[in-house]
Amino acid sequence: MPPRTSNEAEPAETPAAPRPALRVAVLADSDTRWKWGALTARRLTADAGGRDARPVEVSGLLLRGRATPTPRQLAEVGEVGIDAERVREVTAVEFLHTVRDEGYDLVVLALVGGGVQAMLHGLAALDLPRRPVVVTGYVGVVYEKLADGLLLRHGADVVLANSAHDAERFRAVYEGVGADASAVTEAALPFLGGAPYRPEEGRDTVVFAAQPSVPASRADRTYLLRRLVEHARLHPGREVLLKLRSKPGEHTTHIEELPYQRLAQKLPGGLPPNFRLVYGHMGEVLDRTDLLVTVSSTAALESLHRRIPTAVLTDLGVRETLGNHHFVGSGLLTSWDRLDGGYRPHPDEEWLAGQGVAADGSYGTAYDTARAEVTALLDADRLPPLAPYYTPATAPGYLPGILARHHLAPDGTPLPGAAAPQEAGRVRGAVRETVRNAARGAYRQGVQRVAPVIRRMGEL
Repeated sequence: MPPRTSNEAEPAETPAAPRPALRVAVLADSDTRWKWGALTARRLTADAGGRDARPVEVSGLLLRGRATPTPRQLAEVGEVGIDAERVREVTAVEFLHTVRDEGYDLVVLALVGGGVQAMLHGLAALDLPRRPVVVTGYVGVVYEKLADGLLLRHGADVVLANSAHDAERFRAVYEGVGADASAVTEAALPFLGGAPYRPEEGRDTVVFAAQPSVPASRADRTYLLRRLVEHARLHPGREVLLKLRSKPGEHTTHIEELPYQRLAQKLPGGLPPNFRLVYGHMGEVLDRTDLLVTVSSTAALESLHRRIPTAVLTDLGVRETLGNHHFVGSGLLTSWDRLDGGYRPHPDEEWLAGQGVAADGSYGTAYDTARAEVTALLDADRLPPLAPYYTPATAPGYLPGILARHHLAPDGTPLPGAAAPQEAGRVRGAVRETVRNAARGAYRQGVQRVAPVIRRMGEL
């Protein structure tokens, strides 16, 4: 072959065809779980765009129910990388049809345990030629119903644990019932972040992180509110904030039957000028916090991650029903009496290291293992069938009821009439949506106001 002369053009290289977008669906059933699911999806796919120039498209889906977040709650969740305007509500059956039609590569189930189990069986029943990788986990501290919640999540490809402590417990439960524990993968809470704590001259802010259902009784909630207000009166130069999750009538992950807002209106003597009720993104509140006080809120873990002084109250006892038993050994357990006197807890470093808060600066690598596992599953030629621990054969008295609540038959297929045919038309669809919204509003009203009254009458 003759040598190429200087005026001959180099042959052009054919550009590689761009890889199709990685399609991700996040299904959540409450404001907190939406935050967890959306941020988890982002952390698990953080390198997908740069690895092979593969873009990532995340779809937000909210499972219709009593705790479906309102637009205000979605806005206050904070930045999750998904426009709230692009998030839509679906029923369980509509979600399954969406997965069937849209061809998602990855599904993050940010649901209560029963919802996860129902979706696992529903996805299995779709019998897709190429099913999506399925990931699930927990929003925060797992302090109750450990076995029940874990076994309802069994069958997902990846069950995320928020800490080394949780990963060990999760595997022990699965292995203890003879179930495959290989899906358990250690990570961390996906919403940790913010600047490390630094005191500011002239700033002295105490924040109480309220919880919707802990404690549950009027007497206990009134006691905590009264002590918080008394703390403000004892320290008039200190800003005292009551951080609330929702406004009356809204639902969160847990039902709030006795909102602090209403209890505050009835508090004798009113509220001091240095005491305020606040809403909004917890991260923004923590930016100006000098002491975070709670009974057992996940906000304590966010606070510890940033090395903010954190106190877990013992005033109502250290009890499993309160969730503060999780903090035994943490060095954080204390009382309002001690806090009133100026005491500030110091966390036990060994305990802290096992809780996934990554206060030592290791948070940047906390998702590396989970991300690698998900990537390997996405790149696999074939995924095994979804195989939950519960089946109609192993739990015939339990599983059918869980599936029926989501309008699924025992085999995971939709029950007759569970989904309206698409050809019903836009008008019928709009009417159906209006009726659903009205029914959901009435249901929330019943759960929030009527049901507590009926329960109290039953106790008379």
